[in-house]
Amino acid sequence: MPAYDFRCLDCQHRVVLRFSYAEYATAEKRCTRCGSTNLRRIITKVAIAKSETTRFADLEDESTLDELADADPATLGRFMRRMAEETGEDLGEEFNTIVERLERGEDPESIEADFAVPEDTLEDEDSDAEPAAAAETPNETTEPA
Repeated sequence: MPAYDFRCLDCQHRVVLRFSYAEYATAEKRCTRCGSTNLRRIITKVAIAKSETTRFADLEDESTLDELADADPATLGRFMRRMAEETGEDLGEEFNTIVERLERGEDPESIEADFAVPEDTLEDEDSDAEPAAAAETPNETTEPA
């Protein structure tokens, strides 16, 4: 049953009353502290659940991302923080550090350099993957299409 917030204009007490939608128009609204009917409805904040589709709908508009192409670091950082908040996921300390540095206006290239993965690490990962792929298909040959 929905809860409705009121302020009693006589004693200034905040009153929360529950009525069904059908009852609301005809229900007697009284202050629970002083019994007065001199109440004013208070409209409070409401939470609206959004679907994944709705939350990221603004990313479908390419102009949103086009604006980021020439954005200053602080704008980019704010955008990244907003998108992270929309996911509701903890993206980790490294992500938070990068966003904080962007929001302070640091150069994205210097931030990237600080978090770059060494080239030899990438080569090791590639060399590990190739033999496994070759071992799976030792008798197959590939012909050009």
